[in-house]
Amino acid sequence: MDTYELLKSIFRDRVTKASSDLCCYSADGSQVRGRPEFVVLPKTTEEVSQVLAYANTHLIPVTARGAGTGLAGGSVPLSGGIVLDMTQMNQILEIDIDNIQVVVEPGVVQDKLNEALKPYGFFFPPNPGSSASCTVGGQIANNASGMRCVKYGTTKNYVLDLEVVLADGTVIHTGSKCLKSSAGYDLSRLFVGSEGTLGIITKATLKLAPLPKSRKLIMVSFKTPELAGQSVSKIFAAGVIPSACEILDRTSIQVLTKLEPNVILPKDGDVILFEVDGSKQAVDESAEMLAAACKDLASSVLVTGDAAQMKEIWDARSLLGAAVSKMDPTKTRIYVGEDLGVPIQKLPEMLAKVYEIADEVGLLPMIYGHIGDGTVHVGQFIDVLEEEEWNKLNTAADRLHLAAIELGGTVSSEHGIGAARGMYLQRQCGPAFDVMKSIKKSLDPNGILNPKKLGM
Repeated sequence: MDTYELLKSIFRDRVTKASSDLCCYSADGSQVRGRPEFVVLPKTTEEVSQVLAYANTHLIPVTARGAGTGLAGGSVPLSGGIVLDMTQMNQILEIDIDNIQVVVEPGVVQDKLNEALKPYGFFFPPNPGSSASCTVGGQIANNASGMRCVKYGTTKNYVLDLEVVLADGTVIHTGSKCLKSSAGYDLSRLFVGSEGTLGIITKATLKLAPLPKSRKLIMVSFKTPELAGQSVSKIFAAGVIPSACEILDRTSIQVLTKLEPNVILPKDGDVILFEVDGSKQAVDESAEMLAAACKDLASSVLVTGDAAQMKEIWDARSLLGAAVSKMDPTKTRIYVGEDLGVPIQKLPEMLAKVYEIADEVGLLPMIYGHIGDGTVHVGQFIDVLEEEEWNKLNTAADRLHLAAIELGGTVSSEHGIGAARGMYLQRQCGPAFDVMKSIKKSLDPNGILNPKKLGM
């Protein structure tokens, strides 16, 4: 029996090798490309196990894929083989409010999960910009986060247990329903962020958080991005932990203003959007303390608790990555050198470095991101038909990655390494990279799981 016949016997009409279908699975949101030979849509853990057992025996590469919203080529099948489209495993299996947790399949969409949790007064806090379409399995595989990770943390902080199918088809559980455990190695943390290179997640037990009762947004403008960076340390020193802390540089403001001329944003300078949440009294106090902490550095401060006003501002922020074409319709946003992270104290230096590199290379950068935890997203846009523009872009991206490492930071704060940043991981991690390769070899000795990712 050949591979296609075997897959047909398991999946029936949920397998394809049609060129038109395979093309849809050859890319994500990055510039990385790779075409699979087959795509299957499993509905059960047993089906995933059968595929992996067969693929491992016959040395066929297997790449898991959720919604394909990644920005680093993590779900792109660089070595061909089989793509496991996990979006059919999309059930919320259990909402266990008594134990403050939920059990889901990997294809559940983030926003749909939170819609289901809202009547209970709880939510799953990680909120990437693609939350309307990204899957929980993809979030776990990349340790995704988003605008409210300053207070609530990243995906890894909410994973209690994973059901994982290993390369040979063996099914394991990495944790339990306990809210904490000191029993052995933390296997859940091992698989979070592993980008499908160690096993395929087929079920997840996730910790929940109560929905906050009140929220306020504090919008602060600054004359320079360096002053904006300094303000982050000041508000933490003042004892305020915002739920969100987002920087929008002056180019970002121009983009959003062109997209929506009436949007409520300062028209010059660099802006940080702070949000505080919790009880009404705590929110009022935190907003007052935060505004006071920023006062000496700021050009203007706006505090609002108006729900419609806050929604308008946050909606504008969430569109930023896709809105850069408004600056110049002949240019395209390219996702390279765009997910840097540095220690908070190094933020002013990193922001200055971005502008220095862009100026020397001859590109206009756009800076935005979750500055409250040191994340700096750099938006670069070029005319994709001009080879020289590509050369400038790649030069800038390389220098940006190396600058982040030199400042004690990371080349990926939340989007993952995938194929796009694999060449930097060893330099960032040093001898720890060899430990990662040893773990990969132990769990996937034949190298069938998402090969050519993470620089391996």
